[in-house]
Amino acid sequence: MFTTSIAQRYCGPPQSGNGGYSCGLLGKQFSGPSTVRLHVPPPLNTELTISQNGDSWFLKQDDQLVGTALAASLDMVPPAPPTLQQARDARQTYRGYSQHSFPQCFVCGVGREPGDGLRLFTGTVDGREIVACDWQPTADLVDHDGNVKQEFIWSALDCPSYFALDVSADPNRVCLLGEMTAAIDKPVRGDQPLIVYAWKRAVEGRKHFSAAALCTVEGEILARAEQLWITLK
Repeated sequence: MFTTSIAQRYCGPPQSGNGGYSCGLLGKQFSGPSTVRLHVPPPLNTELTISQNGDSWFLKQDDQLVGTALAASLDMVPPAPPTLQQARDARQTYRGYSQHSFPQCFVCGVGREPGDGLRLFTGTVDGREIVACDWQPTADLVDHDGNVKQEFIWSALDCPSYFALDVSADPNRVCLLGEMTAAIDKPVRGDQPLIVYAWKRAVEGRKHFSAAALCTVEGEILARAEQLWITLK
């Protein structure tokens, strides 16, 4: 068991951690794909414990279970990625410019400055049922080998999958990440431009299913994820 905390910088909603980042804290404990379920909004600026019991890993605040993770398989094959120019152009159609439930979100918040938030503003790609944008990781997101740290890869795969759902921003019916399965297939070098894109899979009542992928400008897939989003009552 060891301790960690989620700094305010990594918020999603103002008072809780970004879902992808929080899932990544558990997901990076595995050498392969894993599924992380969030049981409550991850608290900010407080001591959390990460522990293992058998095949499972747990994120807790004292006795409160925050997240659970298990090894998983992810056979999903992403659709063909957009080009870098298409991803850059798609930023212009980002719905979050005009309506955003959490404008200070670490990943997709329009209120975050460059170098602070990831500013992944995924908009629609012309003629495709996907959203996309480009991403150039900053130096503070990479490890000593020059690869993007896993929790930030999980982060980058998170919010784009929400905007792929085209759910209206409604303060009375917030849609939050409930579960995420991710696979980091290859090291993600931080010294190159990247493309992140996402698409809708299905909707079942309050449950919304989507997926996302991260690739190089040449179209090489580096990481994939599937998400379950839940609209709160």
